[in-house]
Amino acid sequence: MKKNNNKTQQREITLDGLMTFGKLETGLRTDFQCCEDVEVEAFIGRFKVQGMHNGDVYMQELPKRFRNKPLFRLDNSSFSLGRDGQYYFNFRLAESELRALPELLMKDAREAAAKVIRMFINN
Repeated sequence: MKKNNNKTQQREITLDGLMTFGKLETGLRTDFQCCEDVEVEAFIGRFKVQGMHNGDVYMQELPKRFRNKPLFRLDNSSFSLGRDGQYYFNFRLAESELRALPELLMKDAREAAAKVIRMFINN
């Protein structure tokens, strides 16, 4: 039997840098530039960034988003089992096809119900 060690290694790197807070035309804020000559591994991530009133900036990487894997897909929809034990039926349709929505929704729902019956109930 294997033991699962969930110890995370934390390594801090302290760098002196120049913070230039700019605002793009979209309202998004930008930039940090390092003044030191260092070599670190490049990365891209999604972060929660908190700028404090005294000039400190705290960054915390957000956990990866886990998506449900669909059990099957149809033309405009998918059917999946979530990690919370709930089944999800997702339907998508372009706004330009609004007039066809009731017909396409009923068609996909019927097909999904038939597949669920074949997959789960007949086994």
